[in-house]
Amino acid sequence: MPAALALFIELLHRALVALPLDWFLSTSCPLCGSHKPCNSPVLTPCEHCQVRLNLFNKGVSGSFPLRWWAAAKYEGDLRLLLLRLRKRPNTKAIGALVMGLNLTPFKCRKPPLLVPIPSWKRASNPLPSLVCEEISRQQGLQRDALLVRSRPVLSQHKLRREMRLTNQVGSFHCLRRPGAGSTSCRAVLMVDDILTTGATACNAARALRQVGWRVAGLVCLARTPQAVTYNKRVVAASRDSSVGRAGD
Repeated sequence: MPAALALFIELLHRALVALPLDWFLSTSCPLCGSHKPCNSPVLTPCEHCQVRLNLFNKGVSGSFPLRWWAAAKYEGDLRLLLLRLRKRPNTKAIGALVMGLNLTPFKCRKPPLLVPIPSWKRASNPLPSLVCEEISRQQGLQRDALLVRSRPVLSQHKLRREMRLTNQVGSFHCLRRPGAGSTSCRAVLMVDDILTTGATACNAARALRQVGWRVAGLVCLARTPQAVTYNKRVVAASRDSSVGRAGD
């Protein structure tokens, strides 16, 4: 071996040995791209992102206006991230947020059927179906697009809660009834990206129940903080008149 080549290999070896071990035993965060330890699961966000996005170990959950589970609250950097993902979906980032969901209650003998809530917008929101696919992949749950929009509705961005509720009346149609046998006892878990007033979610649940499905609740990436107390009379009425929506 030529002396020059041998010297080059020796210098290269010394340089590599001097480098931090973390440079070789690390992977990148699916949300920000920064390095993290290699023993961390691929889709797990780095510690900085967990703090920045307020991602809790077991997510957040509640029972009003229906039973729901979310990865975190819809605020701050997480709100900005979800808005970006609506325009430019990223499956790794979605997978990382799904890992923040507490789906332990559904690891049972009769797991629920995942049903994405279709968007009312002309330019369809891709997140509900992508979140549904990722939950199915991570948890091994089956999914089915049972719901379709039966009529157009107004944009809900600037509507008050009461107007959102009435805006969604009769806007969903369920494509099929549960089959005979064990399928008829199977619960449905609706999937959306954001839960706000619950207007769409309640109405979607109503459409499913009308044809015989048992609705366990809604799972989403984020829940809008309830800064103002909901009008419970209005929401209660929505449950009986098929009003509702998550994420709008």
